[in-house]
Amino acid sequence: MARKNARPGRTLAVFFLVLAVVYGLVALGGKWKPELGLDLQGGTRIMMIANGHPTSEAMKQARSIIDERVNGSGVTAAKVTTQGSNEIIVDIPGQSRDDLVNEVSQTAQLRFRLVACQQSCSTSSSTSSVLPSTAPSSGASAPASGAASAPASGAPRAGLAYDLKQAKGKKKHKKHKAGTPSSSASPSATASAAPSTAASPSATPSTSTSPDQKGDVSVDQAVQFMNNPPADWSAKLDAYTCPAKGSANVEDNPSQPLVTCDSSGVKYLLSPAIIEGTQVSDANSGIPQNGVGYVVTLDFHSAGRKAFADATGAIAGTNQLFAIVLDGDVISAATADSRINGSAQISGNFTQASAAALANNLKFGALPVSFDKKNGISHSTIGPSLAGNQLSAGLWAGGIGLLLVMLYCLLYYRGLGLVVVGSLVVAGVTVYGMVLLLSKTADFTLDLPGIAGLIVAVGITADSFIVYFERIRDEMRDGKSMRVAVEAGWRRARNTCLAADGVSLLAALILYIFGAGDVRGFAFALGLSTAIDLVIFFFFTHPTIQWLSHYKFFNRGHRLSGLDAEALGVDRITVGGRA
Repeated sequence: MARKNARPGRTLAVFFLVLAVVYGLVALGGKWKPELGLDLQGGTRIMMIANGHPTSEAMKQARSIIDERVNGSGVTAAKVTTQGSNEIIVDIPGQSRDDLVNEVSQTAQLRFRLVACQQSCSTSSSTSSVLPSTAPSSGASAPASGAASAPASGAPRAGLAYDLKQAKGKKKHKKHKAGTPSSSASPSATASAAPSTAASPSATPSTSTSPDQKGDVSVDQAVQFMNNPPADWSAKLDAYTCPAKGSANVEDNPSQPLVTCDSSGVKYLLSPAIIEGTQVSDANSGIPQNGVGYVVTLDFHSAGRKAFADATGAIAGTNQLFAIVLDGDVISAATADSRINGSAQISGNFTQASAAALANNLKFGALPVSFDKKNGISHSTIGPSLAGNQLSAGLWAGGIGLLLVMLYCLLYYRGLGLVVVGSLVVAGVTVYGMVLLLSKTADFTLDLPGIAGLIVAVGITADSFIVYFERIRDEMRDGKSMRVAVEAGWRRARNTCLAADGVSLLAALILYIFGAGDVRGFAFALGLSTAIDLVIFFFFTHPTIQWLSHYKFFNRGHRLSGLDAEALGVDRITVGGRA
């Protein structure tokens, strides 16, 4: 009955179709060479000197956070080490990229504030007509139609096109855009520079309107500041000049109002912070269902969720702006049509890289140490740590080992050995395709330990073939024909191979979870190869043997088939139930 239901041709066709899809995705990515690790191609070295005299515990925590940022999956082969009492060294494989410096050193101090004025508080009166009678005069307002407004007196519009809306819940609330950004705007960009002393936003405001100096600022206090910005802070906004990029960060005191800019050079006067980044419980990036662009989704702890809901409720329908500030830079300023009780979603002109960078910085938290962006951080290009002949030696060793396995199987199993050769070739093609695909989609980097993991898996793959072939031969020795022996041997060999590969996968998983650095790379490659071995065994090797069992060369026991009477140690071969 099993022989009638077996359709090896269809199984093989589906397998090769899936393999063609894998290589089709590789072709779309346009990458036909895997990313190599530091030991094989070199990369970028970033050296960062912490300000002040950080404790060893703070340096250890900073190293751990940076390692999560650059090597969260454990397969990019990045290395993060500490040197001395205040220096962190980050080695990242691949071509040198200036944006890596920002992603690694970003302190990720996230705060949520309300916008009191944009560009100038004195120009807001001409735009107050679009606001309800209870709303304050604000140059950051947007018209009721939802289009971004241009502040009066020729002031430029807000330089950000990020919408803030509810990511979860039964109803999605559309937010008004704060303007159109320039093409260079990036939500993960560092703050520009500290303001001049005369216009420092960290100066103490007048006592009559100063919020709680301990940092416990309520939403009501922030709303009061937004509706009635003090004259001295209005003057600071007018006197403030947006600094050039690449300068030191703006001093961001959460209990104080803040004068700062966005990446397009638009100035803001912001209320004291109402939500801290520590109240963000999770952050992720991706393309939402039915969406077309990348978004960053924020989830809050209970206290942050309530404050966020109260703040969006306070500005709902007023066209006043709610600002998200990262390291002193405004990365998003948007209005809310209604109270947002769920998770927040930031959408706009994100790329995959900028959305992932922002989500990673927010998810893995703030660094416990700070770095002088101008003098305390340097980066350079480093060469491979291993000589080219060592890579060649490793590849030659793997190639020779693979050749010996094939040669042994051909000599011992004869015709069946061709199945081993074919299976190993297909397995190699499949592994290479997956490595290319993972290099593009998951930043998988192939270093020497990873290559070792792939080579070790060759032995595991060969074990599966040997177990299966010996089970078939045992069944034929018991007097069964090849077609029957193939199915009976498969049932017995299948469980044995699943158990053996299961142990190998478990070992790889344990090494990946509890290992670090090169060990995780080795474990990932070993697990990948073992999983592919199972796929090849079930969807290529077994169907191929089923297909060959229909040919007389094998089922009648030709002396070159490897299933002849002499090789099996029997008097004669059973064919069709008869000897």
